Amino acid sequence: MWRLTRWLAAGEWRSHPVRALTAIAAIAIGVAMGFAIHLVNAAALNEFSTAISSLSGQADIQVSGTEATFDESVYPTLARLPEVAVASPVLEFDASLPGARQALKIIGLDVFRAGFITPDLIGAPEEDLPYDTLADDAIFLSPAAMHWLEARPGSELRLQAGSKIAVLRVAGSLQRARVGQRFAVMDIAAAQWQFQRLGKLSRVDLKLRDGIDRRAFESSLAARLESAYPGRFRVGQPNDANQEGRNANLSRAYRVNLSVLALVALFTGAFLVFSSQALSVLRRRGEFALLRVLGLERRQLIRQVLLEGALLGTVGSALGVAGGYALAAAVLRLFGGDLGAGYFSGVQPTVQWAPGAALAYFALGLGVALLGGLAPALDAARARPAVALKSGTDETALRPLARSWPGLACLAAAGALAFAPPVFELPLFGYLSIALLLVGAIALMPRLAGMAFQLLAARATPEGALPRPVPALALARLANASGQAGIALGGVLASFSLMVAMAIMVASFRSSVDEWVLRILPADVYIRSASAGATGGLTPAEQDAISALPGIARIEFLRVRSVSLEADRPNVAVLARDVDSADPGRAMVLVGDPAAAAAAGADSLPPAWASEAMADLYGARPGGTLRLPLQGKQREFRVAGVWRDYARAGGAVIVRRSDYIAMTGDRDAGDAAIWLAKGSSTAQLQETVRKLPFGELLETSIPSEIRNLTLKIFDRSFAVTYLLEAIAIVIGLFGVAATFSAQTLARSREFGMLRHVGVTRRQILAILALEGGALTTLGIVAGFALGWVISLVLVHVINPQSFHWTMQMHYPWPLLATVALALLISAAATALAAGRQALSGGPIRAVREDW
Repeated sequence: MWRLTRWLAAGEWRSHPVRALTAIAAIAIGVAMGFAIHLVNAAALNEFSTAISSLSGQADIQVSGTEATFDESVYPTLARLPEVAVASPVLEFDASLPGARQALKIIGLDVFRAGFITPDLIGAPEEDLPYDTLADDAIFLSPAAMHWLEARPGSELRLQAGSKIAVLRVAGSLQRARVGQRFAVMDIAAAQWQFQRLGKLSRVDLKLRDGIDRRAFESSLAARLESAYPGRFRVGQPNDANQEGRNANLSRAYRVNLSVLALVALFTGAFLVFSSQALSVLRRRGEFALLRVLGLERRQLIRQVLLEGALLGTVGSALGVAGGYALAAAVLRLFGGDLGAGYFSGVQPTVQWAPGAALAYFALGLGVALLGGLAPALDAARARPAVALKSGTDETALRPLARSWPGLACLAAAGALAFAPPVFELPLFGYLSIALLLVGAIALMPRLAGMAFQLLAARATPEGALPRPVPALALARLANASGQAGIALGGVLASFSLMVAMAIMVASFRSSVDEWVLRILPADVYIRSASAGATGGLTPAEQDAISALPGIARIEFLRVRSVSLEADRPNVAVLARDVDSADPGRAMVLVGDPAAAAAAGADSLPPAWASEAMADLYGARPGGTLRLPLQGKQREFRVAGVWRDYARAGGAVIVRRSDYIAMTGDRDAGDAAIWLAKGSSTAQLQETVRKLPFGELLETSIPSEIRNLTLKIFDRSFAVTYLLEAIAIVIGLFGVAATFSAQTLARSREFGMLRHVGVTRRQILAILALEGGALTTLGIVAGFALGWVISLVLVHVINPQSFHWTMQMHYPWPLLATVALALLISAAATALAAGRQALSGGPIRAVREDW
């Protein structure tokens, strides 16, 4: 039996190698993309978590604040606890580099305490300068930071501290830092003084005495701190579930969406396997019927067809796993672990072989191939040998494909699932809805093709007129062979609809970001104290100096702070800015009903406007109460509205700057928006700003520059999505070509009969070109309709549930038209080329099997 299996499979693949290679390539590409993205994401997340863990050393418990820093007066209380052996204070922040768009992480340590908990973070000074670990101007850099900053021991490092420059001396390196991890270490007192953080800490690392139950102590300490300092501190263990969840939540939606997009190619591969096996079974119906007559059982025939599909899947999956590993290694080397999205900057992950994931993706590719071959295998086994031995029974075998109820049931289920809520904050039902939409639409294609071409055939020849032979024959064949037409249409539908959906989603997102940027940048000039990091800033005196510059009609300042509302979620940004409560839409892009939101926020509490992510993640609805930790206290705000924010997926809140100053006393600012007076120019103002004593550290931009930078970052973040979209298009083109070629070559006897009744070669080629064009046109129209429906799910279900923001629909007509034209030309050209080959044998040879 194994010898028969090999003989049949080898003969089929020798006869139609392109079709087999296309199916193998589709599966290999799908498995490779999925496996590569899994390896990249796993490596980046593991390296990121490990890098964070390395900064915790041997700490048993960590006490951190709900704000970026807290008062160091709590440190003696923690250090004197009887259960604590050593308490190490830590100040951690991102230092701004003048003129750079990336920041340097600095960790301030008490070297005498850190030696017991985080010894790897203690710098290695020069032999003749042993006290540099305590010097007020010394900084130690990790090897990766040393390379990035092009520094060396003894050189100067200039960092921004407010509107001044802190000049530090590179005293040595951190020899035990992880490869690729960029950070620096200073004495904690020096860091507090140099960067204007006197009396502030970021966390306290605790090492407990022997025999102390960490879990019990963690619970009791958390209760004591909550009682003494409500809402100010978080108590946890390094690498606990909350920290792991916070790290994973940074990029989980992005990673899951990339993985699903990668599997689009695998889904297309499943259909190509189905198409390949279905056409193969149709062409070999007589062969299989003869084998049945000679004694081959049904189950053996099913096994034969499934084994052929499994061999395609095995080869494709093996190539995909190997290619995925190589692709992951290349991507990590060239683009880093964040794939351009910026989630895992400052680490350098390396690809690690994952046997479990490799086996899972191999099994997924094999399962897809088996699933694609299941229906043809069952059809081959159900066929009666006496009927199958006759010619012209192909369409009879495909008659079950014309049933409408399976496709309609899938579409109905897809519509219901599209309205289902997310699961674990992921749109799992949304993904399932898209899969059912594809399956349902493909299942309906034979019925749609039959109805469409019957209608066209009836209208092509007016009553009483003689039919034109080429259109009449082409349309008659398409109308009466709707099963084969449905198989060909399915390839066009799957590839084009997915391409349309992804193109519309990306274009809608990009256009919405563009419009959002323009709406939130109403001023003429914007000033930033630092492009990145948290050590830049403008004091009240410096703000007054800017406000007094000539040519300014109005100026508004912005202060951004980061707070933690839940331990297992990323921090939330609090934006303190000037907002007109009567017309908040001038300062933000409001969603929903602004009048109802304004009425909901009209009470004694100060108003706050929550981003869409805040509304989804924290339930911040208009009229509700929102508590924010500010200046060591829980402050209550009334949610006055919800606004759109594409910059912070973790959530953001806008509060009036006057309320913020009244609560915190913090009058510093980081950004300024300037409206010019009549007759003033942007260039004049920028030149005037540079002449200020601190002007060289300020970055001035106009809205168009910010817009261009934002779109550049967007395109970099979606580079992988563009690649996946291109792969889907290429696979679709190859699939369409392979399907049309196989169907055309299988019709050589039909062409021979047409030649006998007087149809010329030129007319047959015209018939084939017309069939290919008509089928592809119908597939493009249906594919656009299906792609549009899928894009609605992507835009209005997948994106809001994944990233917690909404967008407007936008259609990239030039791209869609170009791909549609490419599909149309590909189908017609393939049909013509295959037709020439099918007609090369002569009419007598083509029909001799029927004599």
